[in-house]
Amino acid sequence: MWASSGCSSAPPSDAETVIVVHGLGRTSASMAILVSRLENAGFRVVNFGYPSRSEPIEALVERLESEVGQCCSNEAETVHFVTHSMGGVLVRSYLSQRSEAHQGRVVMLSPPSQGSEIIDAFSDSDLLRSILGPAALLLGTDSAGIANQLEPVRFSLGVITGTRSLDPIGSWLIPGPDDGKVSVDRAAVEGAADFIVLPATHTFIMNRSDVAEEVIHFLRHGRFQ
Repeated sequence: MWASSGCSSAPPSDAETVIVVHGLGRTSASMAILVSRLENAGFRVVNFGYPSRSEPIEALVERLESEVGQCCSNEAETVHFVTHSMGGVLVRSYLSQRSEAHQGRVVMLSPPSQGSEIIDAFSDSDLLRSILGPAALLLGTDSAGIANQLEPVRFSLGVITGTRSLDPIGSWLIPGPDDGKVSVDRAAVEGAADFIVLPATHTFIMNRSDVAEEVIHFLRHGRFQ
């Protein structure tokens, strides 16, 4: 079950828009706390929901393109993105195909930028394949993974990832420090302007107040505090 909360209001004349994109198996509701903090900071927020487990990445990119077109039709408008997990790969795929004259900044939370060993471990399981869906199966660490096929970013990007885990099995599969789903090393994106590591879990990183403060600071200044 999923829903797109969409663009419910016109932006104030001086507001910058932030499109928030959730991760695999989640809904826009998972980003509600962060959305509220962004709105309180003066941003106009579009909380984008999409069926992360039922459609291929190409179809999800088309959904995102449609959302941007509907909510951000003013070409002079500054548009930022804030993503969680697979949402980061989705936005990278979208931006790699489109040159946006009004493009703002991007902050990714716990992105599987170079894939995840968890996908490697379970991609051969028919049950897990049916649960994860076609887009997630492209998040492996090998050269066939979509994350490893994307070029270095050419937009202003900040990445925040964590080192605490709620998933001991996932952490056992992942070498080095990790957040239970993605290693610190594999969260990094070539070409990013800034990268920080906080004591956060993959599942709840978006709910932390210190993460929200860093996100807002990057959107305003192009760097973390």
